[in-house]
Amino acid sequence: MTRSILRYVQHRITKHRGTDVTFEAECLKCDWTATPSTDGAAVDIECMGHTGRTRHQGFRRVCTSFAMVERVE
Repeated sequence: MTRSILRYVQHRITKHRGTDVTFEAECLKCDWTATPSTDGAAVDIECMGHTGRTRHQGFRRVCTSFAMVERVE
């Protein structure tokens, strides 16, 4: 059996159905991390609370999502 790769077929990338974006943050000065959440504002509020308690102002923020590549028909 011979297989062909059709490189000229157009594709699109879309958000995977049934999934949400997850927001996370971690302090750049200590080991503190925010609770991962689908609500970005909740993570931001946790970061601001950490800053208020420790005066640490730098955070690494991560947004994770899942995607699907589909053929355009």
